[in-house]
Amino acid sequence: MSDSPAETVTQPAEVSTSLRRARAATFTLFGICGLLVGMWVVHIPAITDQTRIDHATLGTLLLMLGVGAIGGMQLSVPLANRIGSGRTAIISGLVLSITAVGPGLATRAWQLGLALVVFGLSVGALNVSVNALAVEVERRYRRPIMSAFHALYSVGGAAGALLGALTLAAGWAPVTALAAAGGISVVAVTTVSRWVVSDPAGRPEESEGPAKPPEPGRRSRGRLSTRVLLLGGIAFALMLSEGVANDWSALQVKENLGASDAVAALAFGAFSVMMTVGRFTADRVSGAFGPVAVIRYGMLIAATGLLLILASGQLTLTIVGWALFGLGLSGAVPQIYTAAGNLGSDSANVNLSRVVTFGHVGFLSGPAIMGWISQVIPLTAAMAIPLLCVLVVAACAGAVQSTPAPAQQNHSALS
Repeated sequence: MSDSPAETVTQPAEVSTSLRRARAATFTLFGICGLLVGMWVVHIPAITDQTRIDHATLGTLLLMLGVGAIGGMQLSVPLANRIGSGRTAIISGLVLSITAVGPGLATRAWQLGLALVVFGLSVGALNVSVNALAVEVERRYRRPIMSAFHALYSVGGAAGALLGALTLAAGWAPVTALAAAGGISVVAVTTVSRWVVSDPAGRPEESEGPAKPPEPGRRSRGRLSTRVLLLGGIAFALMLSEGVANDWSALQVKENLGASDAVAALAFGAFSVMMTVGRFTADRVSGAFGPVAVIRYGMLIAATGLLLILASGQLTLTIVGWALFGLGLSGAVPQIYTAAGNLGSDSANVNLSRVVTFGHVGFLSGPAIMGWISQVIPLTAAMAIPLLCVLVVAACAGAVQSTPAPAQQNHSALS
């Protein structure tokens, strides 16, 4: 398919105050999700000491968190179809804010496991519902804004990590810090709850201006269509690659170049910073050149970064490689979620939840796969796995191209 934007055109609607508030509410929910997950992550060492568990037990408990998240993704779908993605996102955000304190209360392994399952359920439910909400807000804006929502998740995660570091330095117990973050989140979610867009029957309301129509002939009524499988496979490959960077970037630099822990941490820092920067700019790129170009050329940038990581024996070039990898990946997942959410209005939540689930499985399995492979070949050589993933995604980028409605095929592209 062409790299140019879809021929379906719609002139951007005038943005009302209510729609701006709906976008702000969705930004807030993404940020809250990132904040609470970030707070949990930085408290893992302290909670590990508090519960007196070893690394093997921690690994099993973290898997329970992932299983809980997948369960929450599936549970959120019937609720969103019944009361709307906006209300579901608000409920999930409140539940997440409350359950975030659970891991801080645990003093035994079984208590932490139970707390993580419940925490994971609420994370998964919010993940799907807030992405469905973002698809609806983007549809009403009638221009690409999805990547900015994901950027706010990254900002929230960074804020959670910073806040957690400060509370740890101040000697706060994990339960106190997590409770404080949860309280802040409850207030924030409650404040913006009146602003979210409402679709009580799980269908979009009238948008401000002609809405971007669901793709004709794509109403799958919940069936696992070939298109959903393809988008899910792309999400799996993308999130697998992101998971590899999150868990293995610093170790790759340390083992391959003999760097100190502090210097090796620059690899993940470069990746995450460029991921955030890229997400703040990807919407403009998508609006100008289309989602296919964002993915195809983004994957080529990511592949260039991975080639530098594989071939370079110099620290500076390797750090540049991780930065390029983050920049290339940054805008891709939001394009996949937008495409999944617009496959058909009668099954949008189902389609999106399936694609998000595929991506989450990739995110969880990627680091494990790399761990197994690195037992056989050097860790740096194992980076060929995410390289293969991004090249396959580049070849499949046309999957996000929407099908223009017959009456609109002669219009100009989105501005």
